[in-house]
Amino acid sequence: MVLFGRRLAALVTATAIGLSGCGLSKRNTLTTDEIEDTTVYDSTSLQLEEPRVENEDPFGVTATAPPLTIQEDEPRDYRDMPLEEVIQTALQNSRVLRDLGGVVLKNPAGARTIHDPAITETDPRFGVDATLSAFDANVVGSAYFQNNNRALNNVFFGGGTRLLFQDAAVYQLQVNKRTAIGSQVSLTSNTAYDSNNAPGNQFYASWNTNVEAQIRQPLLQGAGADYNRIFGPSGIPGLPSGVLLARINTDASLADFEAGVRNFVSDVENAYWDLYFAYRDLDAKVAARDAALETWRHVAALKATGQRGGEAQQEAQAREQHFRLQEEVQNALTGRQVEGTRTSSGSSGGTFRGTGGVFTCERRLRAMMGIAITDGTLIRPIDEPKMARAAFEWDVCLAEALSRRPELRKQKWTIKHREMQLLASRNLLLPQLDASGLYRIRGFGKDLFDTPSDRITGIYSSAWANLATAQFQEWQLGVDFSMPLGFRKGHVAVRNAELQLARERAVLNEQERQVVLDLSNAIADMNRAHHVLETNYNRRAAAMEQLKALKAVEDPTPQMLYILLDAQRKLAEAESQYYRSLVEYEIGIKNVHFEKGSILEYNGVYLTELPSPAKAYKDALEKIKLRSRSGRWAEKMAGTRIVSEGLVQQDYSGEGPAQAVPAQPGKHAVPPLPPVPDKPAPLPQARRSALQSAGSPAEVDGSIGDVSVPLYETPNPSAPAGAPLDDHSAASPSAADTSDLVPVSENDDLTAGEDR
Repeated sequence: MVLFGRRLAALVTATAIGLSGCGLSKRNTLTTDEIEDTTVYDSTSLQLEEPRVENEDPFGVTATAPPLTIQEDEPRDYRDMPLEEVIQTALQNSRVLRDLGGVVLKNPAGARTIHDPAITETDPRFGVDATLSAFDANVVGSAYFQNNNRALNNVFFGGGTRLLFQDAAVYQLQVNKRTAIGSQVSLTSNTAYDSNNAPGNQFYASWNTNVEAQIRQPLLQGAGADYNRIFGPSGIPGLPSGVLLARINTDASLADFEAGVRNFVSDVENAYWDLYFAYRDLDAKVAARDAALETWRHVAALKATGQRGGEAQQEAQAREQHFRLQEEVQNALTGRQVEGTRTSSGSSGGTFRGTGGVFTCERRLRAMMGIAITDGTLIRPIDEPKMARAAFEWDVCLAEALSRRPELRKQKWTIKHREMQLLASRNLLLPQLDASGLYRIRGFGKDLFDTPSDRITGIYSSAWANLATAQFQEWQLGVDFSMPLGFRKGHVAVRNAELQLARERAVLNEQERQVVLDLSNAIADMNRAHHVLETNYNRRAAAMEQLKALKAVEDPTPQMLYILLDAQRKLAEAESQYYRSLVEYEIGIKNVHFEKGSILEYNGVYLTELPSPAKAYKDALEKIKLRSRSGRWAEKMAGTRIVSEGLVQQDYSGEGPAQAVPAQPGKHAVPPLPPVPDKPAPLPQARRSALQSAGSPAEVDGSIGDVSVPLYETPNPSAPAGAPLDDHSAASPSAADTSDLVPVSENDDLTAGEDR
């Protein structure tokens, strides 16, 4: 026997050496030159490759026309668009909620899309359905087959033989489920087949089968619907994964989505008014340039004839002002790549920048709308900013801001998340006490089921027939108890949950302070913009009168040329500053609605969800009926904690979502003035569609929609922004007769809608 063992060891060693082959002679070290030579890696691992991706082009990006430039001499077609149509078009083309900061390129993961709430809802790890799957019923089945042929040392264990020949099979089928109150229930069917040559067997082949029902119910730790719906069956201390927390995460993602839509609508409106100001600023600069050109030509004519006032110094000065204003016209037409007005820049809703020319601002607006960046036409705003003074009631605005801001709603959901986590963590301070029960019915027989050809008499003819008699029954009842001494992990989990809850509440308090600060700044800035608008209106009128008076001088002295050129420059600045303050005031009103959380309703935008299947409502009704019939113990285990206070109110005015239809370009009808209400509405809130239209000199109360005596009137309200000229400019509205422009004070009695 020893010799056989030595031979076996030698054989194994030789086999191992033979299998290694030439591996023993292989050089496992590399030289320095081979290590430094990276050509192999450079040619394989470090090459840039293009991924093969099926990319659709819904916006026709590949067919974009070249941008408009200052050298373009072709006549331009203008597309007149109201703000309502611009917002509606942008929302229809906004699978990605765009912004003007380039986040989609700098940080694609941070870009908000319309798919984000659904992605959170369907997260396979922490989504609602993923956490509910822990309570789904599971079906488990198995089947194993054996063939045994062995020699036994003891005849007793062989059933009367030392040589055992056996064919065996085991079948198992189980249905198990975890309930919402922590119970684990299962129903199992076990079937075993045994065929062997043991002399002590009654049958050479036999079947054993049993059906057992088992339940295990936690009584202390892990018991109750609140714990299992919050903590979840697979949750660990500090990382719960219950269905209620998953639902809270979905609600928080909806608040993020609402904030994204709000910022998107605000940026669309910012881009719209940026383009409006670009047209008006171009109008003012074109008028100033044309006036400077006329003056230069007049001085040049005097110089050519040698008359007084045509000195070389005066001609050069007039020529310099013309070319300086021509430069401003060129910049106002094309614009420069500087930051425009956008959300969270300067203020939450965006501080008006007034930078960029017509072409640049028009491309920004097209980008926000999701249409072709260039299509041969120029978008031209036809809505005029409101000049009437808007009054907001502070208490109402404060209440709205603290209840409607999505940031505060999301933080409240976070607090609710921490509260529920604290509630579930306190359950970890209880001992583990589980009650379990088992009931089993057995069956035994020669066959699994009766067959007419090979049927025997007696109760053991088939295992299923014997099982049906319920002659062999077994049961088991018991409790399991375990408790860590000191509950160190439970105490630290509770303490951590308390600290996190305290932190989130402190953050909410600070957020509310920030919201109040932003709202105060927005209302104060809106009031400032209106007073500046009054000042610039009167400044513009004075500059026009000064220039008109200088032109009326019949025999001007040479020194009056300086005064005339300065008056032309001041009028251009006054025109530009007037329209700047006008747009600042319009954006200021928008920012107040932004800060108090009503900007979506102000623009007629509402968020809604598709209805659920009818069966979902039926199932919910049945569960409510069953819950009302349950006993006290069942109600205690099920839990009745309220997580949500109901749906978020989006319509404070009672008007409902506006059914807007995009108007044809250039054919937008101005809606009539709304009737004057008899008394303020009980719940103050005004929508943009209910406010005064362009050029209506009426005072509008932004909170109750009241129309009263105007502060001053709008000059030339019917002139659209940016009427084109042949030299790629826009006709200035100030080129019309301005003799009727006079300062207006609050004491002037003007009827709303009167055109003087």
